[in-house]
Amino acid sequence: MTTIVLAGGKGLRLGQVKALLKIGRESLIQHVIRRLMPLGTETMVVVSQGQSGLPRNLGVKIVTDVYPGKRALGGIYSGLAASPSIHNLVVACDMPFLNLALLRYMMALSSTFDIVIPRVGQYVEPLHAVYSKNCLEPIERMLKQGNLQVSALLDLVKARYVEESEIDKYDPEHLSFFNINSQADLERARRLKGVMAK
Repeated sequence: MTTIVLAGGKGLRLGQVKALLKIGRESLIQHVIRRLMPLGTETMVVVSQGQSGLPRNLGVKIVTDVYPGKRALGGIYSGLAASPSIHNLVVACDMPFLNLALLRYMMALSSTFDIVIPRVGQYVEPLHAVYSKNCLEPIERMLKQGNLQVSALLDLVKARYVEESEIDKYDPEHLSFFNINSQADLERARRLKGVMAK
């Protein structure tokens, strides 16, 4: 299993690259990589073409988007294409409260599926999922067709949905899926991190 962290988002609403936003003393990308370390997987970070400024001491492989400007789906494709593993955990760099127990549960389910993905109500969490390399061909077709909706991939492969009742056993507050899209989100993340540290 390889872990792929998507860090190519421009963070336009926040005025800077999301991966570099600070939560405490660390940037988001440093925080997420450190949080994932107990999983014991190889970690790769996918960045957009021309992206710079990531900390030099991340200690992980950096992969550049194969299909620039193709949003998260292009990042997933680029990570899967570069990965040495059949199954790959994919997370976004702006998810500071990843739950290791939930991630391990999803990883354990993945051997017979192309995607293992959380579903809360009608919403899926494609940037908190396990993808197999079997997804590469359908993703490439989608990219060439200009279909960038990750959710559309679910109809093309063998998907295992992790339902809310399963998620609640590990993460009843669903903080795993909290991501940072605004200044208010960033401030909330900083407050939550402070509370958890006490």
